[in-house]
This record gives sequence, C-alpha cells and structure tokens, in this order.
Amino acid sequence: MDISIIIVSYNTKDFLLKCINSIYENVKGVSFEVIVVDNASSDGTKESILNSKFPSSNFKLVENKENFGFSKANNIGIKKSAGRYVLFLNPDTEIKNETLEYMTEFMDKTKDAGAATCKVLMPNGKIDDASHRGFPTPWNSFSHFSGLSKFFGKTKLFGGYNLGFMDFSKTHVIDALAGAFMFVRREAGEEVGWWDEDYFFYGEDLDFCYMLKQKGWKIYYVPEVSILHYKGVSGGIKKVSKGITTADETTKIKAKRERFRAMRIFYKKHYEDKYPWLITRLVYLGIDLKQAIS
Repeated sequence: MDISIIIVSYNTKDFLLKCINSIYENVKGVSFEVIVVDNASSDGTKESILNSKFPSSNFKLVENKENFGFSKANNIGIKKSAGRYVLFLNPDTEIKNETLEYMTEFMDKTKDAGAATCKVLMPNGKIDDASHRGFPTPWNSFSHFSGLSKFFGKTKLFGGYNLGFMDFSKTHVIDALAGAFMFVRREAGEEVGWWDEDYFFYGEDLDFCYMLKQKGWKIYYVPEVSILHYKGVSGGIKKVSKGITTADETTKIKAKRERFRAMRIFYKKHYEDKYPWLITRLVYLGIDLKQAIS
C-alpha cells in the first residue's frame, strides 16, 4: 500500500465527512487506506461515519474511550496502518485532485525527504503560515511575537519564524510543517519513534520535524499541489475559523492552555540546555506574559 491516511477527529463530524469524501473522490492513482481515530466525540461522529458506508476494504474507525489528544491518537492510528508513507491529515481539510499522487511521486524521487507538505491554503486564499515554519528559537520567536516579522518578514534576520524570505512558488527545504498535512516516510517516522505524547494539542508537529532533522532527514515544502484547510475548527482559537468552529468554551480554554504548555515543553526539551540562564528565563517570562494576555 502506498499511503495510510490518519485523521484524528474530535467533534468535527461535518468537516470530517467532507474530508473523507474528498479523499475518495479525488485520489485515484495510488493505493491508500483511511484510518479515523476519534477522540471520544460527542457530536454523532461514529453514527455519521457508519451511515456513510465507506469501503470496508480500506477504511478503519478507531474509537478512543476518552480524548487522548493529537499525538497519542496518531500513535494509535500508526499501529493500525500499513502504508509505506503515512499522511497525517486534519479533519478540517479537503484533498484536491492529484495532490496525493504528486506527493507520493515526489517522496519516491526524493530519498532524503523524511516528511513533506503541499501548499496548505485557507478559505481566504492565504497560505497557512504554520505549514511553512522555521524552528521557534528565542530570536525567531521574539521577532514573531514582537511584530518585527510582520514588517520585516522577507529578511533572514527577522523572518525566521515563518521563513518568509524563501520563494513560496518553488519546492524547497524548510524546518517544519504543520500536522494538518504531514506526508511522512514510514522509515523516518519509525526512526524518531513517531509522536511525543507529552504534547496534547499544538507543538507536536514542530517537535516531530525537529526530531527528523536531528536524524538527518529533510523536510520539504512542495507548492505544486495544494489542499484546503479551514484551520482551527476543533480547537476554536484561530481567527480564520472563529465563525465555523465546533469547539465549545471548555475546549477553547483547554486549547489555549495546551498551546502555551506546548511552547514550554518544546523549549525545555530542545533549547533549555543550549542557551544561557538569562535567555531561558526571558523566554519563560515571555510565554507567561503571552498566555496572560491571551
């Protein structure tokens, strides 16, 4: 099998069904399976999927008894998968014609690619900035959250957070991509041990890419093909999807809290030993301040 498509869902029934249908309607030139790992949704996700009668030959539904978060649910899906590539796909996405065929061919030709993403477009026509990332070093993060990258994002000095100085029209290597569309070589995923379950929601995709790069794999941005990403539907804290989110207030609060917890986890795991004590203290103070404002 070419691709195992793993979709972690949580109360995104209608978007999830559109996502799955877009796969079966548009993916023709490669063999695939769809594995939905549902984190104990309460919106009738299971019933809707069963009523949709997706092909039993290449569709699996895994029902978690509680919300395990994104990383653990993906790891559960991995154990059920058989593809030589694994596509981690958000439920609030829609696959376009020939995207997966092109990505498979690209990975077959590009042997040093541990993971790759296509052009991830939001409904407003803009590229999802999380899909084209630099690693959040103290300087990159400061440039981003201070607003400097908004005005000078096309420069290497201030544009490191989203690598805005690169040519978005051509295929190139980036630091990190988003878990919304993450096309991973199985060998690479196995080498890094897949997803770090310390992360519940947010940050885990950055961590995954960081670990891939530590093992010598490259991460590619491939803009020749694209998908649609509504972005943040299940978490409810993204401005672009505030009018269509399925998240209740409790979920939004948890998403915000996990976002900042992920920042602390990533810094402690990858950067705390690399920077002087004063820089580390300023980083944690910055996270605390950003969380308080949020």
